[in-house]
Amino acid sequence: MDFAIIPPRFAPHLHALLRVVAGLLFLEHGTGKLLDFPPIHAQMLKALGPGLLYFTGTLELVGGVLILVGFVTRPVAFVLSGFMAIGYFMAHFPRGFFPLANMGEPAILFCFVFLYLAAAGAGSFSLDALFGANVGARSSSFRGAAVE
Repeated sequence: MDFAIIPPRFAPHLHALLRVVAGLLFLEHGTGKLLDFPPIHAQMLKALGPGLLYFTGTLELVGGVLILVGFVTRPVAFVLSGFMAIGYFMAHFPRGFFPLANMGEPAILFCFVFLYLAAAGAGSFSLDALFGANVGARSSSFRGAAVE
């Protein structure tokens, strides 16, 4: 019996949608820190200091754009996954154990979405797919792991 609400044929499109939305949301953190859009620069400067602010803002801006367009997705997503894990333990975990209480849920979600993209690749509708760099990144999680 198949209980799928969304047919598995949509998996590649939803994979790409997940990548695009994650890239856009991550990009927003970078534009806020570096370009003050949305206006959070002063608040983040006070919390992080100039060195960490510009470093994290650059990673978020550049990484968000690369994830959004799906270019060199696997290595970028791997680096960003580690970046978000470090960010969680530096900024959120000291405030308390539970992610709901320490406001670390977005960091954890970004970490694991990027870890998934590091393993699965950019999927369809990406520069990686256009240039043939996305070999083996089929969305096969519904049918079992792909053997490559």
